[in-house]
Amino acid sequence: MNELEIIRHQHISGISVFFDTVEYRTPHFHPEWELIWLLSGSLAVQCSRRRVTAGKGDLLLFAPNQVHEFTMQDGPATFLCLQVSPHSFDLTCPELRSVTIPRPDITEALTAAQRQRVYDMLRELTARYLGQEPFYALGCTAACADLLGLLLPLLPIHRMTAEEQTSADKRSARLARFLAFVDENYRTPIRLADFAAAEGCSVSYLSRFLKENLNQTFQQYVSGIRFHAACRMIRAGGMRMLDVCEAAGFSDYRYFSQCFKAYAGMTPEAYSRSLPALPSGEKQTSVYSRERFYTREESEEMLRSL
Repeated sequence: MNELEIIRHQHISGISVFFDTVEYRTPHFHPEWELIWLLSGSLAVQCSRRRVTAGKGDLLLFAPNQVHEFTMQDGPATFLCLQVSPHSFDLTCPELRSVTIPRPDITEALTAAQRQRVYDMLRELTARYLGQEPFYALGCTAACADLLGLLLPLLPIHRMTAEEQTSADKRSARLARFLAFVDENYRTPIRLADFAAAEGCSVSYLSRFLKENLNQTFQQYVSGIRFHAACRMIRAGGMRMLDVCEAAGFSDYRYFSQCFKAYAGMTPEAYSRSLPALPSGEKQTSVYSRERFYTREESEEMLRSL
């Protein structure tokens, strides 16, 4: 689950630039800095214990291994995303690996002129990235440095000590193991006690760990995974509701229906009739997320429309 960034046209090591249309993206994290420019729609963003809403024109910035979850508000949201590995600057700015930021919504920290400069820099970077002119990778790398160099001095940041960095790495590794554990077992009866035994720690400790990192209880997270897995099956078509219920790991149909009412505000049958659709075209997604990435040609057209 910590490798959800499926980028079909990445071609510079450590740098990805892409457009994405999202209905829902599961809690996830990755080792890169991630800068998002929201182009349409709005997103509810859960980041650790913070929940913020971003609208058209807003900028979001996530530090490496910062867990975040996206949920659309009133329809799918489209954004331009830059991901850049801090290891790209190990020689010039090694502290990029140990910097964190307290909240991802950075728009209000910038003046109108600074926001416009970020928009312009992202447009130019995307054009270079997609155009692939000779030595374009140098220009893209320089643009990433310029963007981070512009933004980070303007934001409240925390530089982790070596001890904090070690603790953060251990936390990320444990969280990755937990997400993989749920991925592998949500279709069957699943217990936090089984993961606790494998990790050599107590259930109470892991309960606090999940609340701190996902802002959810174990059961809430598993129910959410089952719900979104069921949504994917329903959208794909060709399955009876009872078969979807069993394949997604729900213990009985009553619980299945209750979960849909809690998450979607409707029964599974009503959801199958409503099906809020993403734009047509190939969908390159994780198992549970509902989002669409775009081809290079589509991305070039979207860039021209900005």
